Amino acid sequence: MLNNKKISEFITQKRKQLGMTQTDVAQKLNISFQAISKYENGTLPNVEILMELASVLNVSVDELLLGCEKGDENFSYSKAGVDISYTDAMKREMAVYLKTDDKRVLNGLGPFASLYDIHFPNIESPVLVLKSEEPGSKQKLAMEYGYSESICHDMINHLVNDIAVMGAIPLAVLDTIVCGNAEKETIKSFVKGISEACKENECALVGGETSIQPQVVDKGVYILTSSIAGIVSRDKIIDGSRISENDVVLAVASNGLHTNGYSLVRMIMDKMPQIKLDKVENETFIEQIMKPHTPYYKAVKNIYSCHGVHGMAHITGGGIEGNLSRIIPDNLSAVVDLSKIKMLPIFHYIKKIGNINDKEMLSTFNCGVGLIIVVSKEYEKQVIKEIRKYYDCYEIGQIQNGDKKVEFTGMLM
Repeated sequence: MLNNKKISEFITQKRKQLGMTQTDVAQKLNISFQAISKYENGTLPNVEILMELASVLNVSVDELLLGCEKGDENFSYSKAGVDISYTDAMKREMAVYLKTDDKRVLNGLGPFASLYDIHFPNIESPVLVLKSEEPGSKQKLAMEYGYSESICHDMINHLVNDIAVMGAIPLAVLDTIVCGNAEKETIKSFVKGISEACKENECALVGGETSIQPQVVDKGVYILTSSIAGIVSRDKIIDGSRISENDVVLAVASNGLHTNGYSLVRMIMDKMPQIKLDKVENETFIEQIMKPHTPYYKAVKNIYSCHGVHGMAHITGGGIEGNLSRIIPDNLSAVVDLSKIKMLPIFHYIKKIGNINDKEMLSTFNCGVGLIIVVSKEYEKQVIKEIRKYYDCYEIGQIQNGDKKVEFTGMLM
C-alpha cells in the first residue's frame, strides 16, 4: 500500500536537495505550483505526471512511489527496466475498462485470476468453445501509422468470428500485452480498444496480462494476443458435419483485408513506398488496408436456430479454399464460381500493383469474402435476408459429390 505522507515528504526532500522551488518544479512540468504544493501535502500525483515528476526530481518512479531513494550500489527491478509501482498505478487506471454489467463476471481487476459463472440453465449440454488469436503483422503497421486502438478491434473481431462460425455465444476475453516498455497512453489505447470491441461483440473483457520484457522485446514494440471462451449446446454445434449434396454456398462480404496478407502487403510497400498515399475508392491505401476486421457475430447469431445452416467458415489465412475445406465432409466438394465473387477495389489494386496472379490472391487474401455459409437450398432466401440486415450476402457455389473439398470454376472479375 502506498504511504502518502512518506511520498509527499520525499518529494519535498528531493526538490529542496536540488535547490528548486515549487514554482521551478511546476514550470518544468507545465503545471501550476499549487499542484506541487498538493503533492507535498499528501495528494498523490496522477499516473500521467508520475514519470515526468520522477525525472525532474532525478529519481525513478519506483523510488518516488516508495518514498525513498535506493543506494547506487543496490540493484532494483526498476533499474532493469520494469517499474512495478508505476505499472501498478497504471493498471489501476485501466480498471475502468474492465467494468461490465455482465452479472456472470464475479470479480474485477486485482485477484490472481478472473471468476466467471458458467451456470447455463437454458443450455442442456453446454460445451465451452475456446480460442486464442493475435492480429499478425498488421499490428506492426498499426503501431507505425497510429492505429493502436483500431488493431484491438481487429484482434477481438477475428477472435469472436472464429467461435461464432461454430454456433457459439461469446462470453469472456482475456488479453495479453507484451512490450519492451509500458507507455501509458499506448497501453490505455490498447485496453480501451479491446474493451470496446468486446462490448460490440456482446462479451466481456474480464482480465489479462501486461508483461514488460525490456531484455526480450525492443522499446516501442508491442505484441498483442487474446483468448476467448464461448458457449454452445452440444446439439447446436455448427461444424459442417450436416453439409450434404445440393447445399448452397453463400458469401458474406468483407470490408477489406481483415487481418491476413499483411506480410505480402508490407513487402509491396517496401518496394513501392509511394503507394501509401495512393487513393483507392477515395481513401488512401493505408486507410483501406487498416480498416478493422469485420465483426460477424451479430449478423450470424440470429441464424443459429435455423436448421438449414449446415456449416460456416471464417475466411482468414489460406483464403477461401484453405478455410472452407476445413468444414467440408469427405466425398463432397464445394464448387465455387470465382466470377460471382464481388472482389473489392483494394484487392484489384493490390493484384495490379503487385502483379499477383489469381492463385496467389486466393491463397493469401479473402478477396472480398469474409465469411462463408453453407445452407440447404430451401433456407437460402431466409438466410440471405437475415444476413443482409448487416452485410451483403450472395450465392457463389454449390455442394456436389467429389473428391476435392473445394473446387474453383470461372475467374476472379
